[in-house]
Amino acid sequence: MASIKEVAERAQVSTASVSRVLAGKTTRDEVRKRVMKAVDALNYRPNRVARSLRSNKSTTIGLVVADIQNTYFTQICRAVEDTASKSGYAVFLCNSDEDPAKEATYLSLLRDENVAGAIVAPTAETIRTLRAEALQQLPLVMIDRHPGRLAVDSVVLDNVAAATELTAHLLSHGRRRIAGLFGAHSATGAERHKGFLAAHQAMKLEPVTDLVRFVPPRAEDGHTAAAALLSMSHPPDALLTSNGLLAAGAFRAITESGALFPEKLSFASFDDTMWATMVSPAVTVIEQPTYEIGQTATEMLLARINNPARAVRSVTLPYRLIRRRSCGCG
Repeated sequence: MASIKEVAERAQVSTASVSRVLAGKTTRDEVRKRVMKAVDALNYRPNRVARSLRSNKSTTIGLVVADIQNTYFTQICRAVEDTASKSGYAVFLCNSDEDPAKEATYLSLLRDENVAGAIVAPTAETIRTLRAEALQQLPLVMIDRHPGRLAVDSVVLDNVAAATELTAHLLSHGRRRIAGLFGAHSATGAERHKGFLAAHQAMKLEPVTDLVRFVPPRAEDGHTAAAALLSMSHPPDALLTSNGLLAAGAFRAITESGALFPEKLSFASFDDTMWATMVSPAVTVIEQPTYEIGQTATEMLLARINNPARAVRSVTLPYRLIRRRSCGCG
């Protein structure tokens, strides 16, 4: 790998001139052209860590998501990368799989890599155990999950209200045996379960506890859990899932079961994935503003990096219930 000294020698300039060109600082056009020609010829790539140590300012941020296969997080990643790039930052992407130990390892790695800060969709365990000292070492913005007692910037959805409205919609169709699949070890799954219960309580109804499952938020687990529920001697008359991956698996189980759908079985989920309108019947969903979540979180993190003493902010973004045929609507 070429060094900055080799670039300078080839361009017949000083290493300081090479640094100025690569940093985008004003230089003579002739010098800039010679440096860039040498950079291309030698395939030179600046060492980001060394550069950040010299300038005492990192140009990378971390992004820790629960599952990149979930299109909800894929869309957030797109927004974070777009927004960070406009401000000259690169993004390290980490996938925690809702595993607190894996998440802790990634957060430690990001600190060791001297990133400027990180955006995290934290597990419930991380929210419970993260200490204030850690936030001083690595500026954070939490997304998707409420930070609880932590004084940390956050961008969230009102998961309880959204799940309450989605469940109430199923109840309004006369469904009384509503099954629920919620993400295990997930703060989001727990909040959406609270909304599920709140909707029943508002109508003075008791949810059927045997129909509630906390499962890993993956398509295969959604399929297994939904298939088991639908094969019961007294199956549910509605099924609600708390994310798009669970929904994909559950929808397949419903179609395989031969249930009269949506006449006898309603279905609804969080996350307006692409396939939700491509299947028949189209799926009733809670639509989340995924791009806005990623964009807002990145802007908040960059503001925190530039001004560590600024007041902590929590932004709650709106959701939208989209009614489609899977729940029995028109």
